[in-house]
Amino acid sequence: MMDSVGSMTDAMQSCQTPGPAAVAAAVSSNVHLASGETLCWLALALTEGLGPTRVRKLVEHFGTADRVLQASLTELEATGMRAVSAQALATGKSLELAHDEIAKAARAGASILALSVAEYPARLREIYDPPVILFVKGSVELLSKPGIAMVGTRHPTPYGTGMAERLATDLAARGLVIISGLARGVDSASHRGAIAAKGKTIAVLGTGIDVLYPKENTRLAEQILALGGTIISEFPMGTSPQPQNFPIRNRIISGMSAGVLVVEAAEYSGTRITSRCALEQNRDVYAVPGNVTNKNSWGPNTLIKQGAKLVATWEDVWEELPTDIQDALRQTANESPAPGSASLFPDDVQSPHEQKLLRLLKPDQATQIDEIVEMLENEMSSSEIFAALFELELNGKVRQLPGKNFVKSF
Repeated sequence: MMDSVGSMTDAMQSCQTPGPAAVAAAVSSNVHLASGETLCWLALALTEGLGPTRVRKLVEHFGTADRVLQASLTELEATGMRAVSAQALATGKSLELAHDEIAKAARAGASILALSVAEYPARLREIYDPPVILFVKGSVELLSKPGIAMVGTRHPTPYGTGMAERLATDLAARGLVIISGLARGVDSASHRGAIAAKGKTIAVLGTGIDVLYPKENTRLAEQILALGGTIISEFPMGTSPQPQNFPIRNRIISGMSAGVLVVEAAEYSGTRITSRCALEQNRDVYAVPGNVTNKNSWGPNTLIKQGAKLVATWEDVWEELPTDIQDALRQTANESPAPGSASLFPDDVQSPHEQKLLRLLKPDQATQIDEIVEMLENEMSSSEIFAALFELELNGKVRQLPGKNFVKSF
């Protein structure tokens, strides 16, 4: 009996302060050290057989997170939890895992936020199943700023990539935080757009915060942090890119946002999950219309038919934002001249040669230079074509892709 009491006392004490390994790692990495309260929540989150909903119900039942860890095996089993979960909590195994996890996070330069702390993003706390723990690299304060989630296919057309980049640039330049998942395709384009505006962006990972996926986005992640952005994850350190984790993290992307903007998405894609989460969380849904013959247009076009706001320019998102968010953004928006806005409709071009090229080129289909010369051989010389393309590129109206392929910009 004395051993049991002594073990319980040790657990109570260890839940109040992180262990020496965590302290040393935090000092060397210059990150915010988790509080005792966060340590308790982390222990619950790492307990085998307990998900976010179950953890919250346990805390509600016992009153506080530390009281759950102080409960006896009998009291824990009486709640109906699995035996393996009750054993982990009663023996202190969960607390040991939490101490180790805090040390790992500190060495990786990450902070940890529990659901109960003031720094936890308020919008995310409102959803049905918020993560009880967030691992954070970068600015913690940014998590509470108003933002727009931008999501879409991992295999966008040039049109989709262009629209995602330009809309993200326009919105970030006006103070909105761009929230996405650091995946290939539309996610990456959205983050890049925010970076181009020197704006802020948040990447929500489906891996541990120390495991960047895909690897080619390592540089992009570094740029996000360098400009004051944030990378977050609810998964423990070292979690590999398991397929089931990415749909799970989508509720965070939508939950942190004021609305979700869908650029391109096929009929069966993770973007559908994010859109559904947004609707369930009472978030606005926006969509960029696409070519009806392209499979990637199925998602946004269907959402528009179902009532999503059609987006052609950043103004279409802005005018739907709550007044208090608009007022806050006006005070913090980038005061430098805004870049050219993304639009479905090109600006007028004075040069007749440039006008011909813009009529020929498409935003969703690349055209090779030899095809351009062949199609315009009766109207323009090759040198006139090259000169006009050069001017259009300089003005940002045309983009050149590998292989001397050209697409219209927005």
